[in-house]
Order: sequence, then C-alpha cells, then structure tokens
Amino acid sequence: MNQPLPHQMYLLCYDVAKGRIESSSALVRGQLVRAAAVADLALSGRLRDRAGKAERTSTEVPDDPFLAEVLDHVSPDRPRRWFTVVDHSWHTAEATVRDLLASTGVITADRRRALGLFPVHDIAVPDPERVRALRERVRDAVLGGHDPAGIAIEDAVLATFALQGDVRTAFSPRERRAHREVVRAVADRVDADLPRLRKALDYSIAARRAGATS
Repeated sequence: MNQPLPHQMYLLCYDVAKGRIESSSALVRGQLVRAAAVADLALSGRLRDRAGKAERTSTEVPDDPFLAEVLDHVSPDRPRRWFTVVDHSWHTAEATVRDLLASTGVITADRRRALGLFPVHDIAVPDPERVRALRERVRDAVLGGHDPAGIAIEDAVLATFALQGDVRTAFSPRERRAHREVVRAVADRVDADLPRLRKALDYSIAARRAGATS
C-alpha cells in the first residue's frame, strides 16, 4: 500500500465487516496518526533523534499535507521532545487524515448530525480489499511466526502502534495476551529504529485516557 503511514494507521482502524471505524481506539486515534506521521518522517530521514529530542534534518516539504504539517512543528534550529511532537494538535489530527483520504477517494465520509445535534461522519471504503490486505499484512508481522528483524519496519510500526492504541480491528485482547513475547520483540524492533517514539506515544495515550476519566 503506497500511502503515508498515518493514512495506513487510520485505515487499519476501519472495520470492514461492520462498515465503520472501530471504537476502542477512538480516544487516542489522533495520537496514533500523529505518531505514525512522526515515524514516517523519521524513516524518510527528515527527523532524527538527537540527545533524546526530535531534530529536523531537512527543509524539504513532504508532498502529503499532513506529513508537512507535523514536520512544520519542528523548527530546523530547535529540536523538540518526541512527546511534544506526537501530542501536538492531536485533537485535529484524525480529521485531517480522514479528509485527505476522502479527497483522494480512498474513503467516503458523509457528514450528518446524530440526534440532530452532534456532527458525525459515516465512513465507507469503496475498495474494502485494500483494508483487508493492510490488516492481514500488519497482523502477519506479529502472528506470522517471523523473525522480528526481518519484518518491514513500516509493518512493525503499524502493528506496535495498533497494539498500544488498542485497535481491535488489528489485534484482539486475547491475541495480545497470547503473543506477549512476540509483541515485545516487535516493539523492540521499533525502538531500535525509532528510539523514544514508542514511549512518547505511550505517554500521550496515557495523558488522553487519564483526562477522559478525570
């Protein structure tokens, strides 16, 4: 799937059988797509870790508007904490990615008002096989019995973030428990290539969920 990682992260949350975005990750989906964008930028060499902070290494602007927005938050002369980059503008991130996917026809997003009051979007995917293939590829990274060192880093990132965000269209709680050692090994693979990013996402998710229960 030749799409930026945040787009894939959003699509991974789509439940093909039910024809809607799954709900278990709703509180933290903004953080998930932000973290996926940060991972994409780091893997492309536009961001790197410098003394525990995210440093911008390129002034080149990505073609994808969301990647460009995330990168723009990091000044070339001022590294930022990874947590800050992941957590910044989390509340608008999901809508931005959703609208980009809709603008290219990957999804449709029909707006309506629930109970006549609350704006919601009915999401549909014209090509559900695209989402099924993505889901199976990401699941295979954890459940396929592979050496984590041989897994594509993009798939390791998506799998690890999906597990962190409790994206149940990707992995059920039972699968998470049954494959703890593999989950840990794939997460270690992500940490090796993208130091501190997974922990930054953990902190951002914890902050959001704590705020929702306070």
